[in-house]
Amino acid sequence: MSDHNEKMQGLWQQFFGPNLGYIQEQYDIYLQNADAVSPQYRELFAQYGAPPRIEEGTVAQKSSVEQPQTRGTSAVTDASLLKKAIAAGQLAWNIRAFGHLAADIDPLGLSFKASSEMIEPSTYGLNEDDLKQLPPDCIWEDAPYALNNAWEAAQKLREVYTGPIAFEFGHVHAEAERKWLNQRAEAVIPSTKLLSSEREALLRKLLEAEQFEDFLQRTFVGQKRFSAEGVEALIPLADEIVHELTNDGARHIAIGMAHRGRLNVLAHVLGKPYGNIFSEFHHSPNKNLIPSEGSIGINYGWTGDVKYHLGANRSIQSGETAETRITLANNPSHLEYVNPVVGGYARAAQEDRSKPGYPVQNLDLAASIVIHGDAAFSGEGIVAETLNFNNLRGYTSGGTIHIIANNRIGFTTESHDSRSTHYASDLAKGFEIPIVHVNADEPEAVIAAARMASEYRTLFKKDFLIDLVGYRRYGHNETDDPETTQPLIYKKVRAHSTVSRLYADKLIKEGHLSEDAAEQIKRDVQNKLKTAYDQVKGQEHKDSVHQSQPTAFNPSEAKPATSVPMDKLRSINKGLLKWPETFKVYGKLQRILERRADALNDGEKVDWSHAETLAFATILADGTPMRLSGQDVERATFAHRNLVLHDSETGDTFCPLHSLPEANASFAIHNSPLSEAGVLGLEYGYNVYAPETMVIWEAQFGDFMNAAQVIIDQFISAGQSKWSQRSGLVMLLPHGYEGQGPEHSSARMERFLQMSGEANWTVAYLSSAAQYFHLLRRQASIMNTKDARPLIVMAPKSMIRNPLVASPANLLSEGSFQTVVEQPGLGLNPARVERLVLCTGKVAIDLAEELNKSADVNRDWLHIVRVEQLYPFPKHELKAIVDRYPNLTEVLWVQEEPRNMGAWSYIEPRIRDIVETSKTTVSYNGRPKRSSPASGYQQIHAFEQQFIINQTLVQKKKSAVKSGR
Repeated sequence: MSDHNEKMQGLWQQFFGPNLGYIQEQYDIYLQNADAVSPQYRELFAQYGAPPRIEEGTVAQKSSVEQPQTRGTSAVTDASLLKKAIAAGQLAWNIRAFGHLAADIDPLGLSFKASSEMIEPSTYGLNEDDLKQLPPDCIWEDAPYALNNAWEAAQKLREVYTGPIAFEFGHVHAEAERKWLNQRAEAVIPSTKLLSSEREALLRKLLEAEQFEDFLQRTFVGQKRFSAEGVEALIPLADEIVHELTNDGARHIAIGMAHRGRLNVLAHVLGKPYGNIFSEFHHSPNKNLIPSEGSIGINYGWTGDVKYHLGANRSIQSGETAETRITLANNPSHLEYVNPVVGGYARAAQEDRSKPGYPVQNLDLAASIVIHGDAAFSGEGIVAETLNFNNLRGYTSGGTIHIIANNRIGFTTESHDSRSTHYASDLAKGFEIPIVHVNADEPEAVIAAARMASEYRTLFKKDFLIDLVGYRRYGHNETDDPETTQPLIYKKVRAHSTVSRLYADKLIKEGHLSEDAAEQIKRDVQNKLKTAYDQVKGQEHKDSVHQSQPTAFNPSEAKPATSVPMDKLRSINKGLLKWPETFKVYGKLQRILERRADALNDGEKVDWSHAETLAFATILADGTPMRLSGQDVERATFAHRNLVLHDSETGDTFCPLHSLPEANASFAIHNSPLSEAGVLGLEYGYNVYAPETMVIWEAQFGDFMNAAQVIIDQFISAGQSKWSQRSGLVMLLPHGYEGQGPEHSSARMERFLQMSGEANWTVAYLSSAAQYFHLLRRQASIMNTKDARPLIVMAPKSMIRNPLVASPANLLSEGSFQTVVEQPGLGLNPARVERLVLCTGKVAIDLAEELNKSADVNRDWLHIVRVEQLYPFPKHELKAIVDRYPNLTEVLWVQEEPRNMGAWSYIEPRIRDIVETSKTTVSYNGRPKRSSPASGYQQIHAFEQQFIINQTLVQKKKSAVKSGR
């Protein structure tokens, strides 16, 4: 019998008669329904199992009758002891659950500690003598210490849960995980002892972090660096996690963080040379010329970015042959928006995209670390969006280790004004993420937390959060005086020793290190900094991180071959209409799909969704992997795609692109969570890290992309210019005015056109299926090349099924993408054309429909040209068309968006640039300026739309043209 069983047997033997019978009855109820007994009994039975059974006729049973007085007295005593044992179990549970409220995790002793009555024996009617009567197992089963009784166990357990590390695991519902977490907290962490060499290395790391900041402060007076001082333990913490993950087999580690402490992480985790960092400080413009944070970057003929936004890469050896790539992502001042980007990096690094089907994901291959600010973690909604990815099959990367660099303040705002929760980390509880709070002035505890987090991530493939509680030694930046708003806090800060000094004193006191040895380490660190600076001083250096200027690439000038031979298209088309014999496709959908069997024959046409599927299939056949993501993309918002079929009887799924014989690469398609910023950020990160992959994000409606505006502005639009970070991401944004109201009409084309510059992306609004086919294939052809650029497509809604949008099959097998398309049947007599209409997208189809209704009307005075590619602007193509018409009196831009939206403001000066304005007027036809994108009333929409069409197709009177009206 084990010691545990012997102790429990001794406990149960003290109870007999009616008392033991009652316990047995409660246990029987517990077995049927645990919730039917009181929490104390649930805890007792869960911890100690079943009480012994007393069969009828035993001595104990009889003695309760023969000697009631004696047994009655004993029963009262035993029942009291049992009650104390139950209370002791509740005390133990609450020490584990609420010990963090009394933990020593705040270096300055500000305001973290709450009432500790939940972990006091007196709360449960217990005192020292009571607990000494009970075995230690009542409090702590399998304790790693030799304990004599429950009192000693309670004291030791309190030491674990109220020390410099505080644990919050009660919200983790998976019992196996929670048990593992508590065991590690109670066994591994208390027994973690660093070797003498590890202690010395830890002190050196702290001194490197501290002296680096001190050197920058003294050498580059007044320049911003957003120092890590107050949470210098962040550096050994991050470094330890990197090495633990590497030792566990990770070959890619992606790190994301905001600007605070970034230079220190670059230097001491990524290994960026001091000289490069010092050189960037020399290149910074005079601080008196900088009106605000980040407004002027390092400028050598390109935009660039400020040094505390820049990323870096490093490779470290892990084993004799293996190598691990560490990437710190570039990040703007929009703090937490790098989180999903880093998730995309890790996901891309984990997946093998070389074979057809879904990519094969290896969660051990890559991991991510995200360093948060305390105010931003609780304040920025993108954090919750990203945390939600952890268990989603299309977005998980097998667990991120989160670190809150908690300096207890956001700029000048204290915690009580910035969040409604006790801890900055409380948001993570909703996602069942284990949380460890650790005192940033206790470096060995920090290392223990790092090891626990790494082991948990490796074992369970889930997120883990370390709340590193420290302070901020200076203001928001080094030019800011914090005492104007936090005078009391900064009195404490000024009197508080640095963590390196505190740790050195501890090592000296414990005999692990001499004072001279500690000072020598400090001198070594200082000399290394000085030597690096002396090498830089007085020398001219180019920016060490980014030197290339974005190339002025125009995708339309590349003209890659995008046509596909008809026999190959027909073979692929046949394969797309095959599914397993036992698979039952929904009848209505099956009939729709089977119509495609003849779509490539002469005289037939290919609609929008069919052209898209053929484009995807041929891109896969060319060996380019693809990833398609967004809300409802498997079916698509407008039910046109249906790339994932559902068995109408079993619910099983099947994707024809996964079994296509011609496919030579993977195809991932994932319905996304109801998130725009988080999902788009992840897809951008995925494409940046795996540039050979064609990544497509589709908005449910184009209007909803405004919820991802930060990702668009700071990463997709400007990433190339700021960071030389190339992306070929495709964004499909359903756009078009069909009377569906203000939030289902506009993908805000004007915003993309306003941000267009330096050939940063392609913006297109197409009017035919063939054009879409060729544009997708053209985009695939530039993946992972110097010409890669994002592609923004104003995607159709009603146009998806419009017969005028469908294309003859030969345009797929013989054609190519055209930046401008002329309306057939118009402009045939150049001398008679007076009005040239320029338009784009859906309104061009509306005009074509109206022309078909009145085909017998003579319109030789009119020509219509569709501008399919808005940016880069097809100047030469349009100029050639304009020059064909010698008697042109008007160029009319027609759009359905309001005048202050859509393409007009962007395109007007470009039209004037190719038109001789003294002879030809440039005019606008569309809705007037408005604050809301569209009307919410169908009848008003229809009236306005018809008015625009009519005005476009009605010839001006000669007198009106001559008078300039």
